[in-house]
Amino acid sequence: MTQQAFAWLLLSASVIAEVAGTVALRHADGFTRLVPSLLVGACYAGAIWLMAIAVRHLEMGLTYAVWAGSGTALTALLGILWFGEPASALRLAGLGFIVVGVIALNLGGR
Repeated sequence: MTQQAFAWLLLSASVIAEVAGTVALRHADGFTRLVPSLLVGACYAGAIWLMAIAVRHLEMGLTYAVWAGSGTALTALLGILWFGEPASALRLAGLGFIVVGVIALNLGGR
C-alpha cells in the first residue's frame, strides 16, 4: 500500500471518528453524562490526530475539505436515518452538493 493510499485510509478513519464523536455529543446531554462526554472527547481527539497524520501525504486544503464535507454529509444522513430528522428535498439536495463538491475538489487537484 502506498503512503498516499494509507493517508486516504487514515482520513476515512478520521471522518468516522468525528461522526462517532458527534453522535456521542447528542447523547452527552450538554456534557452532563460522563461516558458519552468522554467518548466525545476521545473521538474528536482521535479524529484530529488521524487527520494530522493523513495531511502529511495529502494536500491540506483537499484533506480538510474531504474531512469536513464527508463528516457533515454523513452526520446529516445519520440524523435523518437514526434520529428522525427531516429529509426534505432541499436538505437531500444540499447533501448531494456537498458530495459533488468534495469530488470536484479531488478531481481538480490532479
